[in-house]
Amino acid sequence: MTALKAHEVARYLARPDLSEGIFLAYGPDGGLVRETAQRLIRHLSGEDPASANVTIFDGPELASDPSQLVLEARSVSLFGGKRIIRVRNATKALVMPLTELRDDPGGTAIVLEADNLTPRDALRSLVEASKLGRALPCYPDSDETLMALMRETFNQAGIRADSDVVPTLREILGNDREVTRRELEKLTLYAASSKALTREDVLLLCADNGALAIDAILDATGGGHAEKLELALNRALAANVNPQQLLAMLTNHFANLRRWRTQVDTGKTARAVLDGQRPKPHFSRIGALEQQLRLWTDPALSQAIERLLQGVSDSRRKPALADAILRRTTLALCMMAATH
Repeated sequence: MTALKAHEVARYLARPDLSEGIFLAYGPDGGLVRETAQRLIRHLSGEDPASANVTIFDGPELASDPSQLVLEARSVSLFGGKRIIRVRNATKALVMPLTELRDDPGGTAIVLEADNLTPRDALRSLVEASKLGRALPCYPDSDETLMALMRETFNQAGIRADSDVVPTLREILGNDREVTRRELEKLTLYAASSKALTREDVLLLCADNGALAIDAILDATGGGHAEKLELALNRALAANVNPQQLLAMLTNHFANLRRWRTQVDTGKTARAVLDGQRPKPHFSRIGALEQQLRLWTDPALSQAIERLLQGVSDSRRKPALADAILRRTTLALCMMAATH
């Protein structure tokens, strides 16, 4: 009986112990199930994948005539090469033909893809009890495994990723392995020449909406980074984020900076002040916020807040000019930060 644990699957795929038999990839993560089947088929195909004879069936198609599976497995390949049968959406309707094949697959590798299956499911039980069967559970990745996958991908591509790239990417993506792989491919292609990735690159390429660029706007304005500010503003406004809302959020941000600066002026370190906040700012922003607290004095922050309040008022009186008012106001504050 061979029933692998979820954390053992990746290691097994690197060195499968069978070249024929029944392989069952199952679980709630459809993307990971597909990827597991694909990786297994690539390995089973040998050094010359093009020579492999891969036949693909859909589960419902076979359910209406299960004998097709046996006939295909017993057929002799006209062109030679490894015979592999891939069955998508496999169900317990295939138990009978698989029972006939489990002890004598005739050199054929049968790769099944299925949804989440309970331990008592007939299909899973059959594979786990078979000498030439391997069941590969595919469950949603943990933060640890996904972040390890990201780092491994960047390392293999020779890409230097800033320390906040992986945490930011993990925050944006869900647990679907296929989606994660697709986004990683996009990022490695983007960084193929520069061999470097930043948090701004991740937000630009992988975020689903402009809201995720708001932190970048706040920190670029407060930190005096004009180029980063321009990029973040373009992205947020292109995603139809309300410029009046952005001005209001900037006002709150600078009010927070002034409140924190008051505590720094009493002798506390910027890090101690930030660590004491509830909710605590996201760890990826701590460095930027510390820099802003060093750049801005209380009088300068008071002046910045007045300017923002004026921008909010102007944008309400002239909503058609809200974009221009936002850009003018943030650029002015950015210049103030840069001269401190």
